[in-house]
Amino acid sequence: MTLDPTDKKLLLLLQTDSKRTTKELSIKLNLSVTAVYERIKKLEREGIIDKYVVLLDKEKVGKGFIVFCHLKLIQHTKDFLTIFESQVTQLPEVLECYHVSGDYDYILKIVVKDMKAYREFLVTKLTTLHHIGSTQSTFMINEVKNTTIVTI
Repeated sequence: MTLDPTDKKLLLLLQTDSKRTTKELSIKLNLSVTAVYERIKKLEREGIIDKYVVLLDKEKVGKGFIVFCHLKLIQHTKDFLTIFESQVTQLPEVLECYHVSGDYDYILKIVVKDMKAYREFLVTKLTTLHHIGSTQSTFMINEVKNTTIVTI
């Protein structure tokens, strides 16, 4: 699907605040409410809009300690990768997991309450996963930029 300038503006508006009504969007885009509704439905059907979510303030919900964990597996076979990926997706503390190139195989973004909670997570959950060779943890000092907006 080719996105026209109106689709792009609509997507930016929705990424900024997905709770805007079709009426509010129609005013911003100078379109009818029906036209906005139909564009949104088409973007959803095409899979360009994947889902709608609520973003939480991690500090206010007691999950303000953010860790980036670099992880190496003991082997790089398809079976080892598949098993690890299946297991890591079951850990609620892991918000993001990326299979990467370089010195490590995966980078995990983990949120917990504090250092004590991270140690507990590391000892009782992460290091019990199969095929992990080593880990290296990096702790966030300050969040400089965090956005969910993808510019098109």
